[in-house]
Amino acid sequence: MIYPDLEMEIPEDLGRVHFAGIGGSGMSGIARMMHQAGVPVTGSDRSANYSTAALEEIGIPVAIGHDAANVGDADTLVVTGALWQDNPEYQAALQRGLPVLHRSQGLAWLARGKRVVSVAGAHGKTTSTGMIVTGLLGLGADPSFVNGGIIESLGVSSGAGDDDLFVIEADESDKSFLLYDTAVALITNVDPEHLDFYGSREAFMRAFVDFAGGARERIVISADDPGALEVLAALRERGGSAPIRTFGEADGADVRIVSIDDSGPVRFTVELMGADGAPERHEAQLAVYGRHNAVNAVGALAVLTGLGFAAGPALAAIAEFAGTKRRFEFHAEVGGVRVYDDYAHHHTEVAALLDSARAVVGEGRLIAIHQPHLYSRTRLFHREFAEVLEAGADHTVVLAVDGAREDPVEGVTGALVADDFADPDRVAYVPEWQDAADYLARIARPGDVMVTMSCGTVYRIIPQVIEALRARFDRDAGDAAATR
Repeated sequence: MIYPDLEMEIPEDLGRVHFAGIGGSGMSGIARMMHQAGVPVTGSDRSANYSTAALEEIGIPVAIGHDAANVGDADTLVVTGALWQDNPEYQAALQRGLPVLHRSQGLAWLARGKRVVSVAGAHGKTTSTGMIVTGLLGLGADPSFVNGGIIESLGVSSGAGDDDLFVIEADESDKSFLLYDTAVALITNVDPEHLDFYGSREAFMRAFVDFAGGARERIVISADDPGALEVLAALRERGGSAPIRTFGEADGADVRIVSIDDSGPVRFTVELMGADGAPERHEAQLAVYGRHNAVNAVGALAVLTGLGFAAGPALAAIAEFAGTKRRFEFHAEVGGVRVYDDYAHHHTEVAALLDSARAVVGEGRLIAIHQPHLYSRTRLFHREFAEVLEAGADHTVVLAVDGAREDPVEGVTGALVADDFADPDRVAYVPEWQDAADYLARIARPGDVMVTMSCGTVYRIIPQVIEALRARFDRDAGDAAATR
């Protein structure tokens, strides 16, 4: 993995910029905005995807496969942290003495001179960023933004606006969220992770305190999450920070949810103090599912009201948010079986996803397709994954670990998760994808909901699952016809 050099001075003039790993949602958004700003941009990635195709459509050349020659006559290289140190394009740039910017430094370059709203947290930051952007646009603002996922209603993960506001999803995994000159900081939650980088829980928590403490105008932070409350206490002890506003379901939250109905697209009632100091109560129904999305929405509301917008219109604008790609994204229905995909890759996210999915299952079963992401995370949290999967899904198929940037670790496989189920009949470890697709088709019943989950490559199994379902139900239909 390539980590950002937080002390590096970012050049004012980047010249021609090559992106190694341009197909990622964050990288593609930054590349798009640099291109829109008139910067000559090229890119490469190990495989083609939706984002690489979209970039080529707007005139950005994208090479498939990594090769030193792809760097061409670039003056600056921008890299995703997921690259290995031996990446040929990274090595070529080092040999030529080119400035090498981490993705986050490219984003910091774009945001220079702007009024930055930075959204951080272990879970919910992509959705919260999308809600803030959707809300601002609905209120007539014209912000710039870079999100970690494609906002469905916009079809892009980034955009250049004319206002001074710049909304970004800020990544805590490698301390890069400390790079930004943040005006407003939103912390959705603080669930200690990425300890392979930080080394200790204490170091992870300190980074969040530093992030929030660097906000110039306002800090918006969860009143529900235990980790966020630790950060809040540390901020108050440190003193000297920007005004703080809390949100959530907890008594005493400044923007407080007083009721939630998550039996369908989530409905809720929220209370807060108006600009005149009088209490206000507002009701909303979102276009998305899940209790956690009501909490995300009031976090976004706390940001927008802190920016000076009235609560009622702001909440109505947030309610137009229709989701982001890879967040409970519907793909197909075959034989009455609905297939969804989600980015959930931490056990807390998986629990929230399964809870949301229950609202759409009806009389069918909820079948989870879990691809463990990273050997380190699987080794540390396989019991927690098993617990939430067994509690939330009717049946789970566990795939092989997606190691991403990590080398394999002996004995760490998806079997660790499957073996921790109390009821072995409710889980199957099927590491090979085609075998998994065939297994899912065999057990499928009309009315079932299947959900793939991981921030890795699991979404690529969906065509195989759909094809296996079609073959199975076509076969069933043929057999039924033959017996008539």
